[in-house]
Amino acid sequence: MSSKATWKLPKAIRGGIPVCFPQFGNLGSLEQHGFAKNRLWSVDSDPSPLAPTNNQTSVDLILKSTEEDLKTWPRSFELRLRVSLNAGKLTLIPRVRNTDSKAFSFTFALINYLYVSDISEVRVEGLETLDYLDNLMRRESHDRPREEENLCSAEGWHAGCRLFNLDYFFVWNPWDKKAKTIPDLGDEDYKTMLCVDSAAIETPIFLKPSEEWKSGQELSTVSSSYCSGQLDPRMVLHGLY
Repeated sequence: MSSKATWKLPKAIRGGIPVCFPQFGNLGSLEQHGFAKNRLWSVDSDPSPLAPTNNQTSVDLILKSTEEDLKTWPRSFELRLRVSLNAGKLTLIPRVRNTDSKAFSFTFALINYLYVSDISEVRVEGLETLDYLDNLMRRESHDRPREEENLCSAEGWHAGCRLFNLDYFFVWNPWDKKAKTIPDLGDEDYKTMLCVDSAAIETPIFLKPSEEWKSGQELSTVSSSYCSGQLDPRMVLHGLY
């Protein structure tokens, strides 16, 4: 979580796992990363049935199109998100349903802000053999990540990620100069953060009326070639790592 995070709508909170919908980045005419991250979600009182959570603690959230949303993106939708927490594991299952009378397309992403004690001691594993797009070098990307990847290793802890129906990883840190230009990010915050986003952007998702798209992301502790030991989620939540 940024030391300068804004906790007031309609500004998105810089930290946690913002949901990017119906647009990732600037891949469209809407604001950066779409409007879902700026909205107040509700607890879903009638969630659709999903697979049992196996002793996980979970909550179902829902976001529906509003009159304000329809002014900038005239499509009716329901965006649901199940968040499940278990020891060493955090699972997110997003679903988008087209409640409009016409078909629409969108891109989607989950921006994972990971806390690290020292960015200079972090390395990302499992993406070494993939083609990529470099925002600095303007290189093109074609390959997709495998279903399961080791993501982050640092100073005795390591986190992994499994994806379903999300075809890209994005790895980002603003570094020192860029950090100073971001109003809701502390000048030194870049030293203790790393964003590893999971996204569906290669081909926009197309939904006909009443159709639904579903994806999933599972963050968990995994073994690493860089370090050993197990991550204590309670210590990460309290910033003790």
